[in-house]
Amino acid sequence: MASTDTTAKDGSEDLAGVEAGLDALDSVQVGRTPLRETLIRKVLPPVTAVALVLAAWQLLVSTGAAGDPTKLPAPSDVWGELRASWLQGTLHEYIWTSVSRGLLGFLLALAIGTPLGLLVARVKLVRAAIGPILSGLQSLPSVAWVPPAVIWLGLNDRMMFAVILLGAVPSIANGLVSGVDQVPPLFLRAGRTLGATGLKGTWHIVMPAALPGYLGGLKQGWAFSWRSLMAAEIIASSPDLGVGLGQLLENGRNTSSMSMVFFAILLILIVGIAIDLLIFSPLERRVLRSRGLLARS
Repeated sequence: MASTDTTAKDGSEDLAGVEAGLDALDSVQVGRTPLRETLIRKVLPPVTAVALVLAAWQLLVSTGAAGDPTKLPAPSDVWGELRASWLQGTLHEYIWTSVSRGLLGFLLALAIGTPLGLLVARVKLVRAAIGPILSGLQSLPSVAWVPPAVIWLGLNDRMMFAVILLGAVPSIANGLVSGVDQVPPLFLRAGRTLGATGLKGTWHIVMPAALPGYLGGLKQGWAFSWRSLMAAEIIASSPDLGVGLGQLLENGRNTSSMSMVFFAILLILIVGIAIDLLIFSPLERRVLRSRGLLARS
């Protein structure tokens, strides 16, 4: 009798040990990473890389190894452009003109691309009819839409938004289609069993399950929006449109000012990175973390 009790006790202890091990595998680190470690691991590497590139750039120009200085300005010349723009109060105007157009155009593309993607993903006839067209439009360079948009709509903001929509909507729709295609059929059957059909099933089952793929499409859609806007601003310059970053780049080319050209390129790059870091990366981390695919830090 005594030996039987001992066996039962050992078995329960083994089971508890296994459960504890499984819980440990499922658990995630909840402690905050110290600020110093965060700076060293995430901030220092990119800052060092940028500093090395600027140092090498300045060295090439200073030693004459880069050749004609009018074709490759020194970083100090580009900094002079930025400083002059800041003192004249035009820097924020350049940035705001393009960022406001880009964000508004992206939101319009989001409002059109999301229902379109759901239709393509859920209705076979619609998918067969326009699915290949969406894929073809996604691979078409956005700059190709600028000439017809200018002819149809003239030199105004509507032309800019049309180019952004034609570039971003296919990416957002295709991203959602890809996300819906990866939803496990078991989720859909479970939803139908619980009464989640039609729009209710789309809202409570399909969209949450397709969120990772949808977010990927949104990131790509923003990239296409920004590129499309820059192409439109470079080609379609007009005093009525104001001076955005694309027009600033074109003005640098027209005046043969390479320091202004590099200044505009750096601003375009910085704004694109900033939007991704401030909006899409936190959103993506939150979604992945909610699915246990990313440990808390």
